[in-house]
Amino acid sequence: MSTHASDPLAALGSLPGVAEAVDSVRKAVDRVYGHRVMRRRSNEISSEAALRGARGSAALSGADWALEEVRRRTDFSADAEARTVGAALRLGAEAGQLLSIWRQSPLRVLARLHLVAAGDAGVPGGTGPGDFVGRPRLDGETVDEPFIDAPLPTPAEVAGRLDGLAELIVAGSEAPALVTAAVVHGELLALRPFTSYNGLVARAAERIALVGSGLDPKAICPAEVGHAEQGRAAYLAAFDGYLSGTPEGVGAWIAHCGRSVELGVRESTAVCEALQRGAA
Repeated sequence: MSTHASDPLAALGSLPGVAEAVDSVRKAVDRVYGHRVMRRRSNEISSEAALRGARGSAALSGADWALEEVRRRTDFSADAEARTVGAALRLGAEAGQLLSIWRQSPLRVLARLHLVAAGDAGVPGGTGPGDFVGRPRLDGETVDEPFIDAPLPTPAEVAGRLDGLAELIVAGSEAPALVTAAVVHGELLALRPFTSYNGLVARAAERIALVGSGLDPKAICPAEVGHAEQGRAAYLAAFDGYLSGTPEGVGAWIAHCGRSVELGVRESTAVCEALQRGAA
C-alpha cells in the first residue's frame, strides 16, 4: 500500500502551488521566531496575536471592528456584532487550552469550541444554550452562517465526514502542518456542523492545528489576521476552490491559507518591532 493511500492528507502536498506555499510559510515562521524580542517577550506577542486573530475572524463573520474598539470594549452582549466579537475573543483565549485534547479527541474539541463561542447567550434563534450548543445540528435545524451560501450537507453526511476528519487527525499525517490546518478549516466551513458560529469555530480549529503541529508552538502567527486582510471576497473565492474538489481548487485554498499565515507573521513581526522600539 502506498503512503498516500494510508495517509490521504500527504497526497495534498503535491497539489499545484502547495509545496511553494509550505516552504514560504516555514521561512516566514522561522523569521519571526528568530526575532530578538521573541526571546524575552513571547507571552506578550502571543496575547496580542490572539487579540488580533479574534478581530480578524470576527470581521470575516460580519463584525469588522477596529482593533482599538475590540481592545476597549468589555460588554459583548449588546447586539449580533458584539456577540460575534465576544465569541471570537473567547475562542482565541480557549484554543490554547485544548491542544492536548486535539490529537486524541478532535470532536470533543470542536464541541467545546462551539460551546465557548455560544457563551451564556446561547445561539441566536434558539430557545437556549442547552438546545443547540456543543453538538452537531440535527434534521430540521437551520444554520446561521453569514456569507457562506454553499449547499448545506445533511446531518448524516456531516456526522460521517466529521468522523473521517477526526480519524485523520488522530492517526496523524506526514502532510505539512499547513495542509492539515487548511483541510480542517475548509472541511468545517463546508460542513457547517453547528447551528451557528461555524466560521469562527473553523478558523479557531485551523489555529489549533497550526499550533499543535509544532509549526507555531507559541501561537504567534494568527492566520485569521491574514484571512481578514485578504478580504472576504478572496476568502470565499478560495473556499469555492476547496468545495470544487479539483486539484487546482484545493491547492489554491491551501495556498490562500498559507498566505494568511504569512500575513499573520507580518502582523506579529510589526508587534515585535513596536515592542523593541518601546512604542507598545
